[in-house]
Amino acid sequence: MDFLSATILLAIIMDPLGNIPIFHALVARYPRPRRLWIIARELLIAYGVLVGFLAAGEAVLRYLGLKQPALGIAGGVMLFVIALRMVFPAPGTPEPGQIEEEPFIVPLAVPMIAGPSAIAAILLLVSRDPERVLTWWGALSVAWLLCVAILLASGLLMERLGPRTLRAVARLTGMLLILMAVQMLMDGLTDYIVSLR
Repeated sequence: MDFLSATILLAIIMDPLGNIPIFHALVARYPRPRRLWIIARELLIAYGVLVGFLAAGEAVLRYLGLKQPALGIAGGVMLFVIALRMVFPAPGTPEPGQIEEEPFIVPLAVPMIAGPSAIAAILLLVSRDPERVLTWWGALSVAWLLCVAILLASGLLMERLGPRTLRAVARLTGMLLILMAVQMLMDGLTDYIVSLR
């Protein structure tokens, strides 16, 4: 996988367009400066979590005794489940005013941005090509900056595009993510079969 492919994969997994309604629902009751501060803070926390896994990913995999094929299969399954939720969203998205407490780390930073699928994708990139960690860090940073730009402009996007258009875009990206998840799963199975030989 190259820099551009990794950037696109991570950006789709972080799903900034699909997260706009949830972010908006959780912070809409705050004034605009406070709202932007909350979103920026949560994005920074998510970035710190993801960079932490990127830096320590190889050591974590070694400590847990995990092999690359297992990570590929697990990552593919997780991505598939996340993608299905994007295409067929579950009812019960929080409405403005439902949550009294200001969101902190959960659920905006983790798991909305730095979720299990994003962490699994980063661990998979590191396990496949550990010497290219700077490339993966660059891909993660570009994908994160794209999330920052979209989510900080989420209020404007909600007004201009409307929730229906955002839902349609989220489902389209979910379809792309399903294809990526199936490919990741097949790659993991192929690597496992090769390792048996």
